[in-house]
Amino acid sequence: MNQKTFVLLIAIMAVMLPAALAQVQPVVLTIHVDKPVSKVSPTLYGLMTEEINYSYDGGLYAEMVRNRTFRARRRDVPYWLLVEDGNAQVKMEIDQQTGPSEALNYSLRLEATQADAENQAGVLNGGYWGMPLKPNTIYKGSFYAKADSDALGAVNIELVTDADGQALASTTVSGLTTAWKQYHFSLKTGAIQPSSANHLVLTVKHAGTLWLNLVSLFPPAYLDRDNGNRIDLMQKLAAMHPAFLRFPGGNYLEGDHIPERYEWKKTIGPQVDRPTHPSPWRYNSSDGLGLLEFLEWCEDLKMQPVLAVYGGYSMAQEHVNPGPDLDPYVQDTLDELEYVTGGTETKWGAVRAQNGHPEPFRLTYVEIGNEDFFDRSGSYDGRYAQFYKAIKAKYADLQLIATMPVKSIRPDVIDDHYYRRATEFFRDTAHYDKTDRHGPKIFVGEWATREGSPTPNFGATLGDAAWMTGLERNSDIIVMAAYAPLLVNVNPGGMQWETDLIGYDALRSYGSPSYYAQVMFSTYLGDETLDSKLEGGGPKLFYSVTKDTKKNRLYLKLVNAASTPQSINVKFAGATLANRGKLVMLRAHGTQATNTLEEPTNIVPRESTLRNIGSEFHYTAPAYSIQVIQIDGR
Repeated sequence: MNQKTFVLLIAIMAVMLPAALAQVQPVVLTIHVDKPVSKVSPTLYGLMTEEINYSYDGGLYAEMVRNRTFRARRRDVPYWLLVEDGNAQVKMEIDQQTGPSEALNYSLRLEATQADAENQAGVLNGGYWGMPLKPNTIYKGSFYAKADSDALGAVNIELVTDADGQALASTTVSGLTTAWKQYHFSLKTGAIQPSSANHLVLTVKHAGTLWLNLVSLFPPAYLDRDNGNRIDLMQKLAAMHPAFLRFPGGNYLEGDHIPERYEWKKTIGPQVDRPTHPSPWRYNSSDGLGLLEFLEWCEDLKMQPVLAVYGGYSMAQEHVNPGPDLDPYVQDTLDELEYVTGGTETKWGAVRAQNGHPEPFRLTYVEIGNEDFFDRSGSYDGRYAQFYKAIKAKYADLQLIATMPVKSIRPDVIDDHYYRRATEFFRDTAHYDKTDRHGPKIFVGEWATREGSPTPNFGATLGDAAWMTGLERNSDIIVMAAYAPLLVNVNPGGMQWETDLIGYDALRSYGSPSYYAQVMFSTYLGDETLDSKLEGGGPKLFYSVTKDTKKNRLYLKLVNAASTPQSINVKFAGATLANRGKLVMLRAHGTQATNTLEEPTNIVPRESTLRNIGSEFHYTAPAYSIQVIQIDGR
């Protein structure tokens, strides 16, 4: 080896050796078990929901009939088709002159000019991309109807397979008159195979005219509620241990135009008194999941309601000026608060009792508007202040959330929204580290790593988990946080927004990898953060540590978003811990790996036991991994 070659080799080693040592030498994480830093918000993790991606209709809300109120599009009635068996003849049109209620003051008029027992005439509905049927199950239905005469006879109702026209369940409803009336029925399946390739058929056996509206069919719902929610989706939400539900949304609260906003008074009471309204995501909302149903959803999952109220701005840059113009909207909000929290001696508390829920609901947080930073009029400061003063005058203890900073009055809480790529979240996990602890509290009301479609891939999940370590570390100032959007119907045409936490079709559902990260972070969360320090490690290693003082239990969360394993020496100071712990790990071999309807458990948490922990233990976090280490104190 000549001198030049030797010098070159020494130079190369001088460059490469520190990097190699950095890979070999583990980082050190020191945790002072006896030194709490701050309290963890007991409401840190919860749910944000709105009508997007067919989240309610065609999703959580278990109604199986699509366009049950026969909303027309020009001369067409979407999702309803004529049935003409044999030589039967029938036509349909929307009759604007008659309906079962003031809210539904129109109907579908079916005129059967030829029909008999062997040649029936009527309509069918295919549901939301199919009607999911399971074996030995009772489906409860109803409709409003009237006939031109008693001679029309009974209405025959069947659940029929798409493939061969076989009736899987059937019944008849008789006694129709010339006056509007609601009729109830039930359909029971036999020993069939689960399938969504089915449709609902309503027919008559005699010539005549039949008027229909609000045709409804429900499967068994969560907790057996009437007009309830899908069991599988509610179970997935329950597994997230959500502390709150922010509703009714988002853009859904505002509407594109002021008349299309969410008007809560039109969503309470009997379904027939709900006129429905357009959602901003280009389909009509049935409003079957109305204000009381949202509150009961909170009740079912033991969540706090975070009530968003219309603040005077709609997304087509329409706003209501502060002052007298805004007064009716402020009063509407005061009425809504009375409906939610008032006793039965109050006007709106009595209405709630009449609707079936005499007990008031507990309410802590109210959000005024949604994303008002988009309002170019600059009117939010004045609008928020007007709502704030009126609400506080009557409900002094309520915490009021602003959707952007305001100057004229100090909000209790500010709502921040973040939709980013994973690398952006990796670089911003310290976002709230230096936030003024004396300023308004923070509600991270919408956030997500937007990678993957229709649901997140594992690269997005790593971004989510890294961001959540920052949320936990700052959970003294961050009172609540919610991933959004929560739900997506994965059928073609069902999605308006990529990337969504839970996917489903009519029959099946699955949790994305990000869903399981949410479950892990919310399940293993203490009530205080601990003093800790990480020395070394690359830019893609993240952690948080909390302690459950009631259970004397420590939760260490580690996120290794790098493509190589990371060795870590974990040192516990100030207290003695058990020498065994539980390890819960979520990992994948690449960032594009994900879960689907066909492979719903491709990436799920796995549990194992850690041994020989003591006051110090060595742990290697695999590449692309998220882990929770649970250790009990002695």
